[in-house]
Amino acid sequence: MTLFRQGDTEIDRQLRLLVGLVVVSAGIVLLASLQLVLTSYTPKSLNDFATLATVIFMIAVGTSVKARIRIRSTTHLISWNEMAIVIGVAVAPTSWVVLCTGVGVAIASLRLPPIKMVFGIGKNILVAWAAGATLALLDWSRPTDDLIGLTLALALAYLVAALVDDLLAIPVIALASGTRISQQFRSNLDLRVGGFCVRFVVALCTLLLLEIDTRLLLAVPPLVLSLHLAYSGRIQQRTEQQAWQRLAQTTDALNVVELDDVLTTAVTRAAELFSADEVEVELRDADRVVRGGADGVTYDGPVGEPTTVQDAVVPVRLEGHDKTVDVGMLRLRFRGPVRLSERERYTLHTLASALCTAVRNAQAYAELARVAEAHAHDAAHDALTGLANRRHLLDAGNEQLHQRHADGVSALVLIDLNHFKEVNDTLGHAAGDQVLAAVAERLRAAARADDLVARLGGDEFAVLLRALPAPAMAAHRAETLLAALHEPFDIEGMRISVEASGGIAVAPATGGMVELLRRADVAMYQAKRAGQRIATYAPARDTADLGRLTLGGELPRAVADHEFTVNFQPIVDLGTGEVIAAEALARWRHPTHGMIDPLRFLEAVERSGLLPAFAEAILDQALIAAGTWRDAGFDVPVAVNVSPRSLLDARFPGSVLARLRAHDLPPDRLVLELTETLTLSQLDVVDQALTRLRDSGVRLALDDFGTGYSSLSLLSRIPVHELKIDRSFVTAMESATEAAAIIRSTLDLGRSLDLAVVAEGVERDAQRRALWELGCTAGQGHLFARPLPAATLLAALQRGTDGRTGCLAVALHDVGEVVRLPQGRRQGGRGRHQPA
Repeated sequence: MTLFRQGDTEIDRQLRLLVGLVVVSAGIVLLASLQLVLTSYTPKSLNDFATLATVIFMIAVGTSVKARIRIRSTTHLISWNEMAIVIGVAVAPTSWVVLCTGVGVAIASLRLPPIKMVFGIGKNILVAWAAGATLALLDWSRPTDDLIGLTLALALAYLVAALVDDLLAIPVIALASGTRISQQFRSNLDLRVGGFCVRFVVALCTLLLLEIDTRLLLAVPPLVLSLHLAYSGRIQQRTEQQAWQRLAQTTDALNVVELDDVLTTAVTRAAELFSADEVEVELRDADRVVRGGADGVTYDGPVGEPTTVQDAVVPVRLEGHDKTVDVGMLRLRFRGPVRLSERERYTLHTLASALCTAVRNAQAYAELARVAEAHAHDAAHDALTGLANRRHLLDAGNEQLHQRHADGVSALVLIDLNHFKEVNDTLGHAAGDQVLAAVAERLRAAARADDLVARLGGDEFAVLLRALPAPAMAAHRAETLLAALHEPFDIEGMRISVEASGGIAVAPATGGMVELLRRADVAMYQAKRAGQRIATYAPARDTADLGRLTLGGELPRAVADHEFTVNFQPIVDLGTGEVIAAEALARWRHPTHGMIDPLRFLEAVERSGLLPAFAEAILDQALIAAGTWRDAGFDVPVAVNVSPRSLLDARFPGSVLARLRAHDLPPDRLVLELTETLTLSQLDVVDQALTRLRDSGVRLALDDFGTGYSSLSLLSRIPVHELKIDRSFVTAMESATEAAAIIRSTLDLGRSLDLAVVAEGVERDAQRRALWELGCTAGQGHLFARPLPAATLLAALQRGTDGRTGCLAVALHDVGEVVRLPQGRRQGGRGRHQPA
């Protein structure tokens, strides 16, 4: 074995410098002692030669019989020769003892490497000189009559010898083993102190024996040998006890769940446990190597990176006790040759097994954590687009709303794709999924880093706007988001345009995220109804407020107790003032709140599951009223509004025809009014219902014509008989040329398709006359009558106007009078309720 650590130039240099200093100092002392021996001190008798020979023998034996301790690749030896040296300087001149020390240590070190032999000789020569110099300073003369003086002088000399021995040996051991000098000095300090005391007592007793008979000195080596063996056994026992304690502490430290912590602990603790220069853990499946020493990890990366510590490698597989699992390798690396003891080999295998278990546990925990994280991500994100889902939006939104005072204004933009079902129906669901993913990507790119983009399901998206400086900024941000969808999408070689409607709502003071989402939903549907791209929530236009939701809980009772009633608004011939039909308008006669407008409860009815019962009740009342009027001599058809959801019910056409038969009314006496909220995709479902109703004789009307997204497309698909001009155009026709142009175009369209046209919202006589002159034959509005109960309307019909029953307004001309109409005016289609 070599004294120096290979591969570390700086440490080698320091070691050589320290050893050289010790050897040079010892050489000076040796030469000085040799000169004194030659000039001053010579043996006087055979007894003197025997004493010197005994000293040499004692020093040789004390040096040869050593306790072995391995630190890294170097075995360090602890000897008792300082006791022999102290006894020698007590019975012989110091110069002779210095020479004897050199000879005795040299004899005992013949089998050691030269560098260790030279260092051992030099160190012990300095120890002998220091002990002799101490006794010389105390004017030592072996006073047999002064036991206390003898003890104190010998103790001081022994203390100096021990200190010099440690001061010279410990730095060399620390440098050679790569440990700190202070740590090395504290190592086994209690055993060293105990050994010092025992050896001092032996030395004192030896001197007292020499006073009795010099020949008794020969009995000292066997005694020293016995004590040395006992001391060595104690050191070995202590070393193994500490090793087992460190092994237990190491296995306990491996019980962590993070794999990086397991590997770092294994590397650092194994380096300390086996005094290794480097420890390497290789994980086979992960293609990962972690290397390091007692000070920490020095390399963590893929397999194949070379290491500088390659002189001695002790490998062991990381496998369980049953040897069925092999996760990698644990390698101890040393600078210099090394041979592990049997106890160290058992410790190494125990550590490898514990490390294997720890690695498997950490890997299992990491996999569980990954799966849990994936599940948590999946639970909060949409699988198709990767955006946040409704749950995540609600959670993040509620958290954000709690911080709104600190972070500014929060708002929500709800975005719904128009006619998206047509993409699925035409190109297939795979292409539809691509469109949704592309829309999500554009919204994500258009949103700010602080915004949260979510897909709520189907073709509905939401963007939570955070930290807005002012509520007005929400509209600007919403415009930016919808503008991102303006450019067509390239899907499977085709360019597909996507239209979207958006609703904006600013965070409310109460209600949290659920209320914010509801308000954005209300605004979005307001945008759809108004034909706008974006609408901002306005409480005044909210037909789904909390009061309505409260009423929604009372709907089952209202249906069961027949609280829903019907009023009728007459539809008149604009020229003659004669009532030609009546539109049924539902009302809720609430026992507490009084009469409730349908705008506050119709949507709740549609969502409650009570729509079929509600629709049947309204239809029954309308048909009863029509039968009552007929029996009184007024054959007035009745118009009933139909919810798009009713048309999606396959049982609806049969229910309508059954009610007509029950009330003995011809089918053409019933007009079903459809709204433009029907989309083309829904028409695929309701075509069959509408065709059956029309074929049975029920008349169909398209309500609020011109306000939807695709009036002409709907008209080409729905087999209607009549068009109803929305009241907004009638109101604006006198002041806005665009409104008048739309009315004129609708009338021309009705004439070309042979459809009757009815104008809604006629409130002034000027509007009536202007509509009639444009060719519109029928209208309804407050000019003629507000919605009336059936009996009240019957009384009005019987009373009549200007002496004519069945009329609610004076005629614009006398019967038989020749009327000059504007050039180009033609009759606007057949009469509304005249047979074809």
